[in-house]
Formats: sequence, C-alpha cells, structure tokens
Amino acid sequence: MIKQTIAFLGAGSMAEAMISGMVESGNIPAENIIVTNRSNQERLNTINYKYGVRTVLKDELNFQEVDQFILAMKPKDIDAVLADLKDKLTANQVLVSVLAGISTSYMEERLNEGQQVIRVMPNTSSMLRESATAISPGRFADMDNVLVAKELMKSIGEVFIIEEDKMDVFTGIAGSGPAYFYYLMEHIEETGRAEGMDRETLREIGAQTLLGAAKMMLERDESPTELRENVTSPNGTTAAGLNALDQAGGGYAISEAIKGAASRSKELSKELEGLLVGSK
Repeated sequence: MIKQTIAFLGAGSMAEAMISGMVESGNIPAENIIVTNRSNQERLNTINYKYGVRTVLKDELNFQEVDQFILAMKPKDIDAVLADLKDKLTANQVLVSVLAGISTSYMEERLNEGQQVIRVMPNTSSMLRESATAISPGRFADMDNVLVAKELMKSIGEVFIIEEDKMDVFTGIAGSGPAYFYYLMEHIEETGRAEGMDRETLREIGAQTLLGAAKMMLERDESPTELRENVTSPNGTTAAGLNALDQAGGGYAISEAIKGAASRSKELSKELEGLLVGSK
C-alpha cells in the first residue's frame, strides 16, 4: 500500500483513467489522491462522486501535504504550471509528467536546481487497465520515488523503466501500436467479409486470436521467432500465409511503421518545445 499523497494537476480523460485504475487496484487509499483543475468545479464534483477521491480547485490545494504531483494538463499549459510550482515545491517533492512531447530536461530547466522530475507515458489501453507504460526518471529523481511512481502506474497496466532517449522508440511501438493492431483487424474483417463471414463473428475471432497469441508470448520463454516456427508446418497453410506476407513486404512495412512513428515523435517533441520557448 502506497502511503504517499498524490495530486493530479488536471482532470482530463487520461487522468481519469489513471485515477480509476488506482482506486480499483487498492494500491493507494482514495483519500490519498487529490484531483485539481483551474476552474471546472462540475468536473471535479463528478470525479469525487465516481471515485471517492478528494477534489479541490488548484488555487485551494495545500501543496505541503503532497508527495508527488502528476502533471496531466494540456501540454501547452506546462510553462505556466512550472512557473507557478517553482517556488512552491521542496526538493523532496516529485513531479510526474504524463505530457507527451515534454522532456524531463525541459521541465528541470524551468524548476529549481535538483527538483525531482519523472516522465511517464501510458498508452490508450490504460482505460482498460491494460496499458504499456514507460517511465523515464530525470537527473535528480530519487529511485525510491521512481519505484513509487512505477507502483502507481501499475494500477493501469504493465510498466517499463527506460532511458528517456528511448522514449520515441517506445512511442513507435506502444504508443502507436494499438493502431497497428486495429489496422490488422480492419483487413481481417475486410477479407473475411469478402469470403461471406459476418462482421461480428470476424471481430470476435480476430480479437481472440491476437489476444491468445499475445498471452502465449508473455507466458512462455520462447522468442517470437521460435513461437512462429512452432506453429508453421512446412508447406502448410501458415507457411503459405507467411510467404504471402513476406512477398508483400509485411515485415518491412512493420519496421517502417515503427521507425516512422518514432521519428515523428521526436519531431513533435522538438516542435512543441520550440513553440513553447518561442511563445515567450
């Protein structure tokens, strides 16, 4: 059980997904979770009613009682929030940012020397508590606090501590990954319907097939290559399907998709931070 008190600065959909997971998991008492926004009292009342957490407008927050602040506002507001927080935080308090495209170094440069910052990146499956979430500690983050942040994020799925320069690759795999699977399902449905099957049955068959294959990979020691070879008989149906994929450039396309998404993630981060700096 996490004993720290955490405060969400922002009450959007990602914040709510995290709050829901934390409350349902029981990893942290609901009374240790505070949710704030600038002025939308109705939104705060809704979250309080649904999850039993404490809610206050940001200007009414008692900063001294908070151990970790989760930054969950819009990225465009980050400079104003950091400027407001700079002289209110102690060195023992931690900022945990879920803001896409904002690096730990960008935040550290706008805070007092030695301020603890941790960057986390959940993906959309957090709404089902099945997220793949990356954590990247900043230069001054204490490992005990990193582990607390990791435990908090485990409330919405699996968590991986990675170096921040790998965050763009993570985005190309986990951030964009759900869309790759949906894209695959689109083509499974399209092909199956052309062969006379109904959409609902196809969706269930395809989703269960992907789910079962993923579970097998997580629960066994074999590599993806070994698992693929185990289910591929020479001259069989699977071999024919894989051969068609190879001839159509399937493996190359997957690689290019990940690299393309990672490259765009890096570009967007530079563009966002550039716009924030240029707006001053």
